[in-house]
Amino acid sequence: MQSQGISRRAMLAGVGGVGTAVALGAVGWQAAAAENGTAKFPIPDKSELNVLITGDAGTGTPEQFAVAAAARKLCEKRGVDLAIGLGDNIYENGPEDVLDDEFSTKFEEPNKGIDVPWLMVLGNHDTSGIIPGSGGRPSRGDHEIAYHQHSARWYMPDRHYSVAVPQQDPVVEFFGIDTTPLSSYVLQTDPEYHWDGPFVHKQRAWLADSLAASRARWKFVFAHHPLRNNGTHGNAGAYEGITCGDYMSGKHVKKLYEEVVCGKAEFILSGHDHTLQILDTGADYQGTQQIVCGAAAKTKGKANRPENKEFWAAYDTLGFMMLSINAGRVVTDAYTVDPETADYQHAYRHTRTDRIGA
Repeated sequence: MQSQGISRRAMLAGVGGVGTAVALGAVGWQAAAAENGTAKFPIPDKSELNVLITGDAGTGTPEQFAVAAAARKLCEKRGVDLAIGLGDNIYENGPEDVLDDEFSTKFEEPNKGIDVPWLMVLGNHDTSGIIPGSGGRPSRGDHEIAYHQHSARWYMPDRHYSVAVPQQDPVVEFFGIDTTPLSSYVLQTDPEYHWDGPFVHKQRAWLADSLAASRARWKFVFAHHPLRNNGTHGNAGAYEGITCGDYMSGKHVKKLYEEVVCGKAEFILSGHDHTLQILDTGADYQGTQQIVCGAAAKTKGKANRPENKEFWAAYDTLGFMMLSINAGRVVTDAYTVDPETADYQHAYRHTRTDRIGA
């Protein structure tokens, strides 16, 4: 809930005097109550489930609210068991701290009524400093991890984690990772998050070991940055048309995906580009399929990348996706959204039955 009279972000900027102290106390009480008295929505324990996919949502704009309202209508109609947020959860720079009112205005309020665990990962706009979207201040991500303890919906226990459903004999396992230290628009000054630093090595080892150990029939790696992408940001290794350097090009994102994920997980789910894309598996990717779903609040145009074959894509419309998963197949339904009416339109259905190594 947003504080009365003055926002948490304004308080942190030094606005307010006595009124600031009163409002700060109110926000603190609310957060403590949530942390100590609100249970997390439970991870489902079932072998067939529906999973809502959104990305790049956290603007607080009417467009975000329209897409969330449309998704809520679909969830009420079809049922939903989990949701996934693919980064850029709090535009433009990420939260100031765990009590930032933007968690309410850009996540809780739009998604009210979609009462399931939201598996979240960090994007470049969640970990930025002076330059919006730079990805150059990873410490801001700590606030989103801490918010895991303050929300029934928000699920981000760490920068990388996995969730298997059901826990016994899992049909699917989701592996969330943080790709921003590998693809920021500025150099990382914190040695921990250098492209060749301790965090990157630890995350890579964790992901490789976790994928190898997983007993799930279907495996999804989800992160903000895509491996392949026909939108304007481009493919990993050539983001923004840049092919040199250790950060902006995303060449180390490409290396992580190709060396650790391809041939080990059936799907990569990503945002970053404000588009909707269901790409094919591609001969060079060992059965790993890229899905881009980053149009939950903004849209962006297409770049000419004929090497990435599409099953379906939309580049100039808002929307979201829904996965229906059981032991035998994964169905991906894409929905476009009219921001004026908050109505959804079913646009495409893709069904996959082949599993890697099956």
